Amino acid sequence: MRPEPRISVTQTKVSEKLNLFLSTPQPHPLDQLSVDEVNKTRNVILRSHPGVSIAFRTISLEEPRKSALVLFLQAEHKGELSRTKRPPRRARVLFEAIARDRSVELRESVVDVVAGEENSHEVIDKKHHAPLNAEEIAMFPDVALASPLFKKALAELSLPPNTVIVIDPWMYGGWENPDENSPRYMQGLVYARDPKTNNPDSNHYAFPLPLIPVMDVVKREIVRVDQLATGGRDDGFEYGTGPKEALAHCKPCEYIPELIPGGLRQDLKPLNVVQPYGPSFTVTGNSLVEWQKWRFRVGFNPREGATIHDLWYDGRSVLYRLSFSEMSVPYGDPRAPFHRKQAFDFGDGGAGRASNNLELGCDCLGLIKYFDGVMNDIHGKGVVSRNVVCMHEQDDGILWKHTNYRTGRAVVTRNRKLIIQFIITLANYEYIFAYHFDQAGGITIETRATGVVSTVPIDPGKTSSWGNVVSPGVLAQNHQHLFCVRIDPAIDGYKNTIIQEESHPLPYSPEINPYGNGYEVKQTILKTSGFADAAPQSGRVFKIVNQKVRNPISGRPVGYKLAPSPTQLVLAHPESIMAKRMAYASHHLWVTKYHDNEFWAAGQFTNQSSAEYGGVKDMADRKENIENEDVVLWHSFGLTHNPRVEDFPVMPVETHQIQLKPADFFTKNPAIDVPSAKNQTSILYKKGGLVSGFVAEVPQTHESDRRKAMLHVEETGVEVLIQQTQQQGIKACCM
Repeated sequence: MRPEPRISVTQTKVSEKLNLFLSTPQPHPLDQLSVDEVNKTRNVILRSHPGVSIAFRTISLEEPRKSALVLFLQAEHKGELSRTKRPPRRARVLFEAIARDRSVELRESVVDVVAGEENSHEVIDKKHHAPLNAEEIAMFPDVALASPLFKKALAELSLPPNTVIVIDPWMYGGWENPDENSPRYMQGLVYARDPKTNNPDSNHYAFPLPLIPVMDVVKREIVRVDQLATGGRDDGFEYGTGPKEALAHCKPCEYIPELIPGGLRQDLKPLNVVQPYGPSFTVTGNSLVEWQKWRFRVGFNPREGATIHDLWYDGRSVLYRLSFSEMSVPYGDPRAPFHRKQAFDFGDGGAGRASNNLELGCDCLGLIKYFDGVMNDIHGKGVVSRNVVCMHEQDDGILWKHTNYRTGRAVVTRNRKLIIQFIITLANYEYIFAYHFDQAGGITIETRATGVVSTVPIDPGKTSSWGNVVSPGVLAQNHQHLFCVRIDPAIDGYKNTIIQEESHPLPYSPEINPYGNGYEVKQTILKTSGFADAAPQSGRVFKIVNQKVRNPISGRPVGYKLAPSPTQLVLAHPESIMAKRMAYASHHLWVTKYHDNEFWAAGQFTNQSSAEYGGVKDMADRKENIENEDVVLWHSFGLTHNPRVEDFPVMPVETHQIQLKPADFFTKNPAIDVPSAKNQTSILYKKGGLVSGFVAEVPQTHESDRRKAMLHVEETGVEVLIQQTQQQGIKACCM
């Protein structure tokens, strides 16, 4: 009898690890990194770069090469994953290596998370700077308030005793000499709390001070304090025109409820979103969403925030990837140092890092699904940011309707949307970003701007050409918000063509247009990477089509249509540093050939840039063939914000929407099968309150609400017919 082989302790541990690995569900290639994966990546970097101190900027998923990921996704949709090789699980790491002499090198590595190996490593050119991080932002006010330079400047303003200074740290803006390696700077806008209340939540933007301290980040010291011009229209570029007591003419202008004079209005009754039978969506794993006929994955990263991947409708591919790529906010006040007042909110700081932790019943209403984000701290350790993305359904009015006037019969359906939303706070401003999906195959990309306008001081009684006085002593400067959305299409496949379509009047002639009412549709295929602009006067749209798949009804290639938003683009002079840094905002539409890792409209590094390096303009300038190719569309649009008094102390949202609609993608209205059901909770109004109508039985979880409603009925003496509705057999509406 042969002896049994001896198994070492080491072999046993390896076997246990292998069994654990095989039994643990593997993350989808598009799932963001887990906390454990971030920590493993951190350890690889620390091990691979001995002899230096490491300051981590970002650790995030390195999305697989498209060629490999497409094979995986195709197998996934066919249910053949067992026969398909998974793409490598990798992380991209941006970090600083700090030597003993305090010299700093910005580096970037790609790490194989599973193998625990550094696959690639690059030292970044010294003309580039890393985005700001939380430590620098938190450090700035402490450094400024301890600075003798800054203390001296404050002392000259004759502020009231015990004034509390509040500083908004800002990116430094563009560096004026492109041939020079700039030191890493930050600047700060300076305010005071209302001296009368000293409430930490009071609106300090109503008390701006005429100073901007500038900090050398590496040295952690204030290197100078810039004085601001505070004059009006007749003062031009003159400095030192302000009163000796800098805050004497400023007054409180509050938004927090307990400080609003007169309190809040009391006549607003609750409006509830109730889904008694649950949502119509399902979520599988960490990222897969299915709703109606849509199927896609939700991603999240520190720079872009929420992203959409592998978007299908009714078993057909629509988009490979959808994201917000960049947003720049240039200010239009030509007085120095405001020529540097320009933020790149994605590239300089990161939309994901600035994302709010959303609250139930506040940011999204109804039945909500939240997604967490996983990021890293400065030490490279994984950190979970809770509820950074919310998903919910929302009624959006009528989807379609028709009435047969002969019989009086109407058929109408409601337009329900699924909304993926995230909200970012960047010092004074909030931005709400959302992707809407409807039941007719349409996609809406939405931005909303709110928050507090950035303010600077203005002398009492004066007005300015460069902004609007929104409160005594408070100038809100004119500025722009210039967005760019990245659309990576996959219309029934990954090779698509872009067609520019316009409608033009025909010449008035007996041969082709005898009555003058005719017009023609002109189509031009875009063959080479480049740019185009909106032209509403000719009804210009861009169709993303698959020339190899024809619609059996129309005979045209299947596609989706983008009507570019004809908003005003960058107003800064083309030769200015501001304009050069955001070349993407010089045209409404860019079309480029796909290359891996090209995600950023203004280039990867925007902080203190002098120009747009590696941005969409450089991509377009390659002049590559884009007909029947793997292409990417970049749509730039914006809001020119010349502030109103009504924008202060907090501005009502400014909403902008971009729509992608199917164009000969389907053989009929894809929403023709949406149920036409009467809403049983709708009731009539009559003086005195509720009147006859159909009211759904309130679920047990809302029994207290039901009792309140019945009490209201008893008190007002109004009759209400309550009819119980069931999940099945709800009466059809107008059918």
